[in-house]
Amino acid sequence: MESTVRRGIAAATATALVAGGLALGLGGRAAFASPADTAPAPLANTAHLDFLLDTPTLSEVPGHTTYELAEHPTVTVPWTYADAREGGTFERVGGGPLDPATGDYAQGAFNSDDVARAAVVYLRDWQQTGSDAAREHAYEVLRGLAYFQTDSGSDAGNVILWMQPDGELNPSAEPVELPDPSDSGDSYWLARTIWAFGEGYAAFRDSDPEFAAFLQERLQLAVGAVDREVLSQYGSTLVADGVTVPAWLIADGADATAEALLGLSAYLETGVDDAGVRDSTQKLAEGVEAMARTTSDGDTTQWPYGATLPWTQSRSMWHAWSSQMPTALVRSAEALGDDSLAEPAVIEGGGFASLLLASGGPDNGWYPSPTERVQIAYGADSRLQASLALADATGSSLYTDLAGLQGAWFFGLNPAGEPMYDPATGVTYDGIQPDGSINRNSGAESTIHGLLSTLALDAHPSVAARATSVTTAGERAGISFVQAEDVVSGDGVSVVTPESTWTGESSWNGAYAQVAAGTCATAALGRGDDHQDRIVEPVSWQVEDGTAPAPVSTWTARNRDLGTLVSSAGPKGVTEASGALLPQRLDGTVAWNSADLGLCVQEADLQLDGFLVRPEVVSVSASGDGSTALYYNSGSDAERVKVKPSAGADQALRIYAADGSLVDEHPLRHTEIPTLQPGQILVVVG
Repeated sequence: MESTVRRGIAAATATALVAGGLALGLGGRAAFASPADTAPAPLANTAHLDFLLDTPTLSEVPGHTTYELAEHPTVTVPWTYADAREGGTFERVGGGPLDPATGDYAQGAFNSDDVARAAVVYLRDWQQTGSDAAREHAYEVLRGLAYFQTDSGSDAGNVILWMQPDGELNPSAEPVELPDPSDSGDSYWLARTIWAFGEGYAAFRDSDPEFAAFLQERLQLAVGAVDREVLSQYGSTLVADGVTVPAWLIADGADATAEALLGLSAYLETGVDDAGVRDSTQKLAEGVEAMARTTSDGDTTQWPYGATLPWTQSRSMWHAWSSQMPTALVRSAEALGDDSLAEPAVIEGGGFASLLLASGGPDNGWYPSPTERVQIAYGADSRLQASLALADATGSSLYTDLAGLQGAWFFGLNPAGEPMYDPATGVTYDGIQPDGSINRNSGAESTIHGLLSTLALDAHPSVAARATSVTTAGERAGISFVQAEDVVSGDGVSVVTPESTWTGESSWNGAYAQVAAGTCATAALGRGDDHQDRIVEPVSWQVEDGTAPAPVSTWTARNRDLGTLVSSAGPKGVTEASGALLPQRLDGTVAWNSADLGLCVQEADLQLDGFLVRPEVVSVSASGDGSTALYYNSGSDAERVKVKPSAGADQALRIYAADGSLVDEHPLRHTEIPTLQPGQILVVVG
């Protein structure tokens, strides 16, 4: 449950693609290679989510009711958390301390975020399998969700976040969530409620028109709140550390808005005649697209590497959880008949997806260095859904190849090296810590996103077969972060530990090295171990224009000029901090065996957090019952890549362009050395 303060630390260009004739195939499928699907045993098992369900009895209170409440006052909703106990059992618990006198939690037992997403699970399970039990759960959970929504007054359409075990709503939880009260403004839980109501309407439209009409009314009520609180700013822009960002995103986030778009797209794809919702959907999709083009602008060679940043108030933050922007843009493009909306998804879906896999997988947060290396099912699911959406829309097997590796996170291809999802029980563990240990609790959010992923894999059997077979990690060569205070030395260098690592919009990676103006220093990055030249991006504090002199640093390696960097972020605008923590790419590359960089600083002291370092060709491999290896040229020149076949395996080699189109495909020849052009991706599967 993220607040608009962020959510703290909780925790090829588009133009070129269009000019080259980007074939998304959103109306008619593009003619790309795609492996044939087979039908393995289903992976999705809702048993643990069923265990989390409870049945509070509700009372009609001012502003809150639901479908047939008088006749059926009991609804079904999932508990928020499930703590692991001995013997592989779990105890259902709420959020915050429990008051034994009242039975209330400081937050509550059930929350509308998870209620909405649980409804989506049961809806998709019912639609995919025909399960009567899933249909009944979907119906009851949607009834429960509707009760959270305020149906009248100045906050009509908005949603309260927390409910106590006895069904009493808790508008103001402890600790305080923003907005407070939780139905007083646009929020993540409003966005996810729209997601559930949209998919619910689409599912029940034919089988239960009366209930579908109720869901339509509630969706329109929620969209009315978005129109009032968000889309009243449509077309307006804001400045965030020198870049222009859209002012009309739910909770100031492309991430929150994306989840609303999933439901709105499902609603519109039924062919419903609803010009108002269609107009709002178009505007919200344009907001996410604008955020993608503003913060990335199609450049995959430097931060944020073609990814859509989630929050208008930070140029320095990306997180895997709720990173459903590509999925939402593809679905919106299909629902609205506007292929251009999906162009940023294509950019992110190839290069950035490959870079993230090669760098260790779906980290909770890059701020902008990989600061929060916890990994959770929400992040893994978000990445998998994006690849499968692109696969469905384009027919390109690039995205199914990527999805096989992304889905394998649930079955062992992760930093813990162990399965995070158990098909026998439906349990998805709550996360993997940076040290590789597993949090073996299994609350609603993790369970939900594990099931959304396995339902998606069940719908793509060949991807499921790959995901469940390539579960042993091989070599990875992606982005690594080198702490400046560990490697920078010189007479003008001091180590500074900030009072708080959180800047208000991103995070220092611990301490930092301060290099005094007028001095020179050395950064001993060390030798690479793969004989590849490296791309280096110093991460430093960029001062706000006009507030202080901007540090100017000149960089060299073995007397070769690597360029001059000016640490200036532009006007602060809507961001919290005056300045920003940002990477800047050095010119050219650094030789693999170059031990030292030189830097000289002028104008003002340089505050250097560290260095993002990556080889020109990043790579990741996995094995098990099958094998997959992926190579991505994230550099600027054509690179030759030596590909070694797995012993005894018949393997295919595929090379893709940045837009997912197939460039070459043939059986892998012994120790083949193909050439990758910039932006190209090579996949070897066997």
